[in-house]
Formats: sequence, C-alpha cells, structure tokens
Amino acid sequence: MAEPVQFNLKPDDLPEAWYNIMPDLATVTQPLPPLHPGTHEPVGPADLAPLFPEALILQEVSTDQWIDIPGPVLDVYRLWRPTPLYRARRLEQALRTPAHIYFKYEGTSPAGSHKPNTAIAQAYYNKEAGIRRLSTETGAGQWGSALSFACQVFGLECLVFMVKASYQQKPYRRVFMETMGATVHASPSTETQAGQRILADSPDSTGSLGIAISEAVEVAATNTDTNYSLGSVLNHVLLHQTVIGLETKKQMEMTGESPDVIIGCVGGGSNYAGFAYPFMGDKINGKLDARFVATEPAACPTLTRGEFAYDFGDTGEMTPLVAMYTLGHTFVPAPVHAGGLRYHGDAPSLSLLVRERLMEARAFTQNAVFEAAVQFARTQGIIPGPEPAHAIRAVIDEAVAAREAGESKVILFNLSGHGHFDMQAYDDYLNQRLPEVEFREEDVVAGLTHLPGVPVPG
Repeated sequence: MAEPVQFNLKPDDLPEAWYNIMPDLATVTQPLPPLHPGTHEPVGPADLAPLFPEALILQEVSTDQWIDIPGPVLDVYRLWRPTPLYRARRLEQALRTPAHIYFKYEGTSPAGSHKPNTAIAQAYYNKEAGIRRLSTETGAGQWGSALSFACQVFGLECLVFMVKASYQQKPYRRVFMETMGATVHASPSTETQAGQRILADSPDSTGSLGIAISEAVEVAATNTDTNYSLGSVLNHVLLHQTVIGLETKKQMEMTGESPDVIIGCVGGGSNYAGFAYPFMGDKINGKLDARFVATEPAACPTLTRGEFAYDFGDTGEMTPLVAMYTLGHTFVPAPVHAGGLRYHGDAPSLSLLVRERLMEARAFTQNAVFEAAVQFARTQGIIPGPEPAHAIRAVIDEAVAAREAGESKVILFNLSGHGHFDMQAYDDYLNQRLPEVEFREEDVVAGLTHLPGVPVPG
C-alpha cells in the first residue's frame, strides 16, 4: 500500500482555545511593554481604546496560556478548518534527499491564506463591541481580502488602504476585496492627512505598509464608529494564528515523526508565529529539540540587517513604540512581489526569540525565491504565494544540505497561502523580467537614523 501524503484531522479536532506564548517566553526573557508615542510611558488600556475593542486589548496583555475561542468564531473556522498537512514526497524525490518534508497548507481558506484566522476573530469582537466599520492596511492584499470577508460575515463595513505597489501589481486582489464589499484606496492616498503629507513629499511614492498603517490608524482614531484592525505584529493577532500550529502538532503525531527544522516566512510575523509558537513552547520547556528558521526578502531584511530597538509601527508616528527588530519606520522597501513581507518591523515576541537565538533568520533575493516556488509548483502541483515561497527556498536549501551530508532530517514548513493572484510575478520570473532587488545600504542607514532613540533595557 502506498505511504500516505495527506494527514487530515476530523472536524472535531479543531482547537477550541488559542495558545499564548507570552507566559513561556517570560521564562526566557522579559517582554518589553509598548510605549506611548508622545510620553514614552508604558501604554495602558485607555491608550488603545480608540483603536481596539476591550476584548482584544485584554488579549494583547494577557498572561493566560490558553484563551478560549468563541463559539461564533469556531463556527466560521469550520468553513475551512482544520487545514491539511502534506508530505512533499514528489519534491523529496526531485531533490534526491533523504529528508522528509512536510507542509501545512493554509491556502484552503476563503481568502486563500492564513489571514482569516485572526480576521474572523477581530471582526467578531468588534461587532460585539458595537463597532460599525473597520479600517486596515494591506500589502499583497491577502490581509485585506481576509478582513473584507470577515466583515461581510459579521455585517461590518471594511475600509482598506492597499500599498500602491501591490495595488498596481495585483488588481485582482482589489477586485476580491470589492466583491466582498470593501472600499479600497491605493496608499499613499489623498483620503487622509498622513497620505497627503507623503504625496506632497514624494508624489511618485510606491507606498509601504508603514504608510498604509498610518492612514488606517488615522481614520480609526478620528471616527468613533470605526476601529483599526491589524493583520500581524501584535500579540492578539499572533495568538489567533496559533490554530495553525496546534493543528499541525496533532498532524505530526499522525506521521509518527518529530520536526528537526521548522520554517516559515516573516513580514510582520503572524503566519510563522501562529505555526511555530506551539512548537516553540515545547522547545522552551525542553520537550522539543528543533531549529526554527524565519525567512524574509533581501529587499526588506528586518531580522537579518535591522536593529533591535523601540520604534513606531507606522511611518506617520501615530502608533505606540514597540521593541522589535526594525529597519526604521521611514524605510520604504523596493516594490518586490512579496508585498506581504515589505514591512520595516517585526512582531515584538518573534523579535525577542531571534534576539535570544531561539530562532534564526535568513534573507533571500526574489529570483532565488521564485526558482524554488516554480520547482515546488512543478512537483507538488500547488503554486505558492511569493511570501511563503521564501520558506520554500529555505526548505530546499535544507533538503539539499541533508542530501550532501547523507543525513535524514524532518523538515516542516508553513505554506501560508496560494499564489493564484500572483501570476504577474510568475510571468515576470519565467520571462526573465524579474529584477534582482536588494536593499541599499544607504537606505538602511537612513532608516535607522530616524529611530526615536528610546533605550531598550537589557
């Protein structure tokens, strides 16, 4: 009988609580509080109330290891969860590697990525709080797609500021959002003061996630019926994504194997944290001996070239200061196709794990990334999004290293979304039109000179 390539959970195996890594992380290092952008004092719940409902603020600062998932959220999750785990046997054969490669596939969601795991939860809590509209930013469009779907589920309006480079590269993501009822503006836009300031200084700006965040936050802060919704970085967002890793742990038990290397792509950190944190908790507690590899674009090398410092989460300096790896809030990455990874900072908890060397980071240029993506597509039949293709690049490198060393190794990665809206990127690669873009050293130096200069303890 053929060995299995799919490991599927039953509907009743859907996790009923999210895993919060913060209590385990506190045994390794002291998490640093977000600071008020004006006073530089620790942020309190009242400071966040203009942007978030109380339930999400409480989750942001929670020290409970498990937080129950509300029934209405579980009901929507069941439209696509649990998601499948696959053994990538055909890729293994193509690479002639003794390594066993497994991947969790989040592209089965209505939006085609992992993003609805938190979008559904955030829309639910905001609806319960009596909010009428959510404003947000989106890079590649996956987060905007997810939130527009979630708002439609719970009867909320959705306003999306889409990074201009992606707005132009990925028109069908915009159409997806508009089909779900969202209003979408290319960012920087003329709709906000933050956008107008950027356009006055740089009329041809291709935008960045930091700029789009400023626009979305401004709308929420100046309209009492509107809250802000973020697709990554913050603790409550990463918390909601842990359904991925909790399911994957059960599925790896079905395989009879334990991962030696756990890989994912990182922009702000939500998909990789959600996938890796349940395993990282085991590592911190001495139950798992595995390496954790976070991958990112060489054009936006936050973890590999950034500085661990307090910085703004947005370009307009309206968000709290958080301690994270950052390239500086004024840094505008080159318009690479992995729009979801074009963020100057990273999740504070993930940044701490990298700083404590519990997690390593690697950066790749986009032609090397698309080479890996095409090899994966031609062996496994799934066209990956440009973002998780960074993880696939690292997976192939690990598998080849295992072959050359003659070592058996179990490699596990998160395929966080499909690339069906990214055909222009693949067309550019296949026809040798894809530029090999890296950061410019002077841009990184300039970005870091704009850090607010708040000292980081320890």
